[in-house]
Amino acid sequence: MSLTPNEASRLGKVAVLMGGTSAEREISLLSGTGVLAALKSQGFDAHAFDPAERPLDDLKREGFARCFIALHGRLGEDGCVQGALELMGIPYTGPGPMACAIAMDKVMTKRVWRAEVLPTPRGRVLSREEQVDKYISKVPDELGLPLIVKPPHEGSSVGVTKVRSWSQMQEAVDLAAGYDVDVLCEEFIDGDEVTVAVVGEGWDTMALPVVRIVAPEGKYDLQNKYFTDVVKYHCPSGLPEAEEKAVQRLAVAAYRALGCRSWSRADLIIRGHDRKPFLIEMNTSPGMTSHSLVPMAARAVGLSYEALCAHLIATAALDPVGRGGKPAKNEQPTA
Repeated sequence: MSLTPNEASRLGKVAVLMGGTSAEREISLLSGTGVLAALKSQGFDAHAFDPAERPLDDLKREGFARCFIALHGRLGEDGCVQGALELMGIPYTGPGPMACAIAMDKVMTKRVWRAEVLPTPRGRVLSREEQVDKYISKVPDELGLPLIVKPPHEGSSVGVTKVRSWSQMQEAVDLAAGYDVDVLCEEFIDGDEVTVAVVGEGWDTMALPVVRIVAPEGKYDLQNKYFTDVVKYHCPSGLPEAEEKAVQRLAVAAYRALGCRSWSRADLIIRGHDRKPFLIEMNTSPGMTSHSLVPMAARAVGLSYEALCAHLIATAALDPVGRGGKPAKNEQPTA
């Protein structure tokens, strides 16, 4: 989508929400800075807005017409900010409060996907009371080794450990518990790591090209994701056409099952020995840094970073849930 500067300015004052208070604050600032520059270059009256430094109701007082949510993690990607924007009647990018809340909770996400018979790795949740050797020692017997231990409400690989032996379990659980009350232990799926950006709503939902990720020794962690150039990204993915389309269909089904709209990004692993794809998580406010994957997929279909940002903010909306599918009275028409 392409907007003239006049069309962009008619959409009103835009806030790029970035920073916040989550463990992903630094990444959010990188994403937000890129989005802000892109929107300004397209003629939008765009301004940075950090909820960690200012009350959200300043958005209403200062006449912001819509918001680009570049926040990642808790109190930004988990439905809280989305709910506040709903109350203020300010359209925003990304899914609504319910979809964000479910997607941010990896345990609830897995429950929804399983209910929809969508493949996701087996898992075991350890409550605070169960984070002791009596229970921890049984997890490798149940899920096998290696396995993944993670906090259910964080992203960007924060607090995640790949456990290769029983002796590593307690340390991995303690690390994850430093970020969350519960700890999620997951079966490790050995195979190709891929990600799929999904955009749109209803029958207009579509998947962008698959991005295949190759990290050194499989270490696609926080450092390698954002602060090094050692990870290789392949888009086109190099997957057989039938396999790519199957992964895209699964990503769209996962997106719809969670009630997503606007845009999100599904992370998956294709198991090596039988090429079966497994859903890992859904990101409802994907990264928009120089290393991010949604812009890479968009470029593969001829959509620049700037055009992608313009499209997302121009189609910002309030959640149709509870409105009979109709826009709120004070919602501005999108371009």
